[in-house]
Amino acid sequence: MTKFATRMGDGHLVELTADEIRRDLEKGTLDAAERGDIPPLAEEELTQLFEICTMPNKFVSVERGNEVILTYDAGTIKIPRLGVQMGRSQIIQLWEKACGADTMELAHMDYSYKPVKPIVHEEQAELLNALLNSIVPIFYGAMPNLGLYTKPDGPVDNAAELLPKGKIAEARAAQEEAIEYAVKDMVYVASKMYEAGADGINFDTVGASGDADFLATLKATEILKSKYPDICIELGMAGEFVLGMHGELYYEGVKLAGLYPHEQVKMAEKAGVTIFGSAINTNSSKTFPWNIARSVTFSKACREKAHVPVHANVGMGVGGTPLCDFAPVDAVSRISKAMAEVGKLDGL
Repeated sequence: MTKFATRMGDGHLVELTADEIRRDLEKGTLDAAERGDIPPLAEEELTQLFEICTMPNKFVSVERGNEVILTYDAGTIKIPRLGVQMGRSQIIQLWEKACGADTMELAHMDYSYKPVKPIVHEEQAELLNALLNSIVPIFYGAMPNLGLYTKPDGPVDNAAELLPKGKIAEARAAQEEAIEYAVKDMVYVASKMYEAGADGINFDTVGASGDADFLATLKATEILKSKYPDICIELGMAGEFVLGMHGELYYEGVKLAGLYPHEQVKMAEKAGVTIFGSAINTNSSKTFPWNIARSVTFSKACREKAHVPVHANVGMGVGGTPLCDFAPVDAVSRISKAMAEVGKLDGL
């Protein structure tokens, strides 16, 4: 019986039969459909995914004409993680000239708006240097990261400590206070970087602290769009499901807790986001076919509801990509092809 090399969600190499791959593709799309209350993939789409999963090549690619735009989160942080010490401006040139990147992102190692605030003028100088030495559009990116506003590092009580004590009202009040601090920092830093010449702003890993994190980003986006109508803002989510850490936060009359990608994108559009990044959690205990079908199902539904470009997150542990430090190229290239040709996304 013929077996095909594929992966588990943690990157482990396994071999599956054609029947096992088809079974997991069907289970993956049905899981997404049930959770998100969205249509599962059609039979012809599952056949496309099956062909992608069983291609003998280690690396696969889209057919000519199906290419999509790539945007990057934490772009200038990735190379130093490999142990290669380079300046951030040089890293941008490397991505542009050697790797052919469509866009790039300048980011600080702390990668959150709060710690960038005190050094924003140094970041402006770094951005100017990068802009003078490159051609591709350069975003400035960081995370909202509401956790940084909690004690002892911040001024706000920690909701995660209050909730186990049954102090629900106090925990909610603390999160609401953190929202106001985060919005001010995000607007301040994004404004400074945009005025310094950034081609766009990236709010990355949005919702990592739950619905309060998402609301802070929506509010910051709204303010920035009112100040700079032409500003490009990319909003990339932290996960497929907005955690209700507060549970009673609304935007434009819609409760944020519990929203899935096809619902998240509508909130992002109302705030004025230019590009939306869906993020589907990879289940490390399931197979790659299960994860790829599930991720494409969610992202396809998101794209169909969107009026802005959708760039699905396909990094470590999201979008069907295995949860491991260095994602295997056979998996990354297959999920990229699937998102572009089956999910019909605008970018990755």
